[in-house]
Amino acid sequence: METDNQQPLISHLIELRDRLLRGIVAVLIIAACLLPFSNDLYHFLAEPLLRHLPESSTMIATEVASPFLTPFKLTLSVAIMLAIPVLLYQLWAFIAPGLYDNERKMVFPLLLASTLLFFLGIVFAYFVVFPLIFGFLTQAAPEGVAVMTDISSYLDFVLKLFFAFGLAFEVPIATLLLIWTGISSVKSLAEKRPYIIVGAFVVGMLLTPPDVISQTLLALPVWLLFEGGLLCARFLPKNSSEQNDG
Repeated sequence: METDNQQPLISHLIELRDRLLRGIVAVLIIAACLLPFSNDLYHFLAEPLLRHLPESSTMIATEVASPFLTPFKLTLSVAIMLAIPVLLYQLWAFIAPGLYDNERKMVFPLLLASTLLFFLGIVFAYFVVFPLIFGFLTQAAPEGVAVMTDISSYLDFVLKLFFAFGLAFEVPIATLLLIWTGISSVKSLAEKRPYIIVGAFVVGMLLTPPDVISQTLLALPVWLLFEGGLLCARFLPKNSSEQNDG
């Protein structure tokens, strides 16, 4: 009897291993394809800063291996981001057999929407937030101080911002999950709207330079995405537990 119980567990672990390997292979293949363009990728990433540097300033590499390792790290990070659809599909294929039909109909669209919103947050950060941040920071340098940013430090900085804005744009998904799982309701979250707005501006203050414009550019999308999540939640189907209770 114990052997029979172990068989399903072993088969699930084998399937999980296979799907993890498929995800890793997808990342490695994409990274291998992007590797010849690693320097071009870094130049594209650095362009918002380079645009605002004084003519006499350049980016620098303070470590011996940085000119190679930094573009390589960026290439691997981009490969992971581009492989997110494959990774999410492997996750979906692994958990789908254990879901109810109505849960399957919900989980896959949520995974797709969360991926698109994450990429949208990255695009918003690059094209809207970065020009404001680097324009402010380069102009705020004291007189006599040459702005020469280390390429490794710059990469770490922008990757953190990409991750932060990507997560911030997941607000609609978090809102939908809170309502669909029964943790909260549309009415309850709507009543907390003033706190959500204040929280959005606090997040904007923490993630952007200390000026009203850039803070607002993060806070407004978060608030609007929250409202969009509330609107979509009104059309959510009931989950299986609610249907059984009814």
